[in-house]
Amino acid sequence: MYFGIGARRGVSSEEVIDAVKHALNEVGRDESEIKMFASSTLKENETGLIEAIDKMGFEIKFLPDDILNGFEVPSDSQASRFGLKGVAEPAALALSDNKKLILEKKVYGRITIAIAE
Repeated sequence: MYFGIGARRGVSSEEVIDAVKHALNEVGRDESEIKMFASSTLKENETGLIEAIDKMGFEIKFLPDDILNGFEVPSDSQASRFGLKGVAEPAALALSDNKKLILEKKVYGRITIAIAE
C-alpha cells in the first residue's frame, strides 16, 4: 500500500509518525505493508516529514504538480490555493498499482493522509 501525505509547515517527525499509526489502525493494516510514501514537491524541504519517513525506514517520493493534477480525486483540498487538485490522494494514487484508494484523505492534526493500493 502507498501513503500519500501532506503536512502543514513545521510539523514534527512525531506528529507524522502518530498520524501514520492512526491511519494504519483505520484500515486495519500493519506498517510492514507500506511500500512507499509520496507527497508534493512543495514538501521536499519539510524536515519533520522527511525525518519521520526516514525513522520508519521508508522512502518518500516528491511528485511534481503535473503528476498530482493528473488524477481525479474524491475530496476537495486546501492545496487548491497552490494550483493543485490535492496532495495526499493523488500522491497515493500516482504510486499505486491498482489506482484504488483504501483510505480517502483524512486529517490527523496537521497531517493529511490517503492510502492507495
